[in-house]
Amino acid sequence: MTGRDEARRRVLVDPDELARLLADDEPPVLLDVRWALGRTDGHERYLAGHLPGAVHVDLDTELAAPPSPRAGRHPLPSVADLEHAARRWGVREGGAVVAYDDSGGMSAARAWWLLRWAGVHDVRLLDGGLGAWVAAGYGVEPGDVTPEPGDVVLVPGALSTVDADGAAALALDGVLLDARAAERYAGLVEPVDPRAGHVPGARSAPTAENVGPDGRFRDAGALAARFSALGVPVDGGDVPVGVYCGSGVTAAHEIAALASIGVDAALYPGSWSQWSNDPTRPAATG
Repeated sequence: MTGRDEARRRVLVDPDELARLLADDEPPVLLDVRWALGRTDGHERYLAGHLPGAVHVDLDTELAAPPSPRAGRHPLPSVADLEHAARRWGVREGGAVVAYDDSGGMSAARAWWLLRWAGVHDVRLLDGGLGAWVAAGYGVEPGDVTPEPGDVVLVPGALSTVDADGAAALALDGVLLDARAAERYAGLVEPVDPRAGHVPGARSAPTAENVGPDGRFRDAGALAARFSALGVPVDGGDVPVGVYCGSGVTAAHEIAALASIGVDAALYPGSWSQWSNDPTRPAATG
């Protein structure tokens, strides 16, 4: 197994391997993180059908602190609150976790990032999510799941973060990737935040381009070529890399894609929702 193969396996699990793991004596905890901007029916979709044994995770309340103009739309939750939620999900000390959604991992990656940041080592994304699971011939079940509470102890800091000043510095002295859609980066549209545009010096790298039409992550070679073209040191090097998006959700997906090819990147949790609410921060367009 090459280094990139191993890096990918630490981030992603395919449906067949997950099915085998679920048959073990100590199966991974399954997190259903269905969420999308402007939608509030994630729990209803979960109740209609989810992977067997999966627990529903509410992104807005369990994977984020309350929003504010000062902190952004999805600030990081307190470690105490995240630990409480993780124990509700059944996460145990030393246990494995697999998160999934129905949107190519775009929301599940927030759970992946937070748990990895908080020191849970074995967290992966189901590559292709619910659609890949069903396409592989595996079933779903309806209704709610209440697991036995876990005992995990969370310690933050295993993954890097930057604040607004750090993001500005990365845009000048490193690589700062903007994971939003290209039209939002360019300032052509802004559906939710107070100002359009991007952090000056940031490079447009829409998260949607991390996956193929089937919602699975693109292969390592394609991801490496993509990020290399954006100036990311995919073959080693000491150029620091950071990622932001609208509110720190889909940026986690970009960090997962980078991690799958062995590149570490910092998250700017406040992202554009925080930056654009600060009138002292410049906004670039185009």
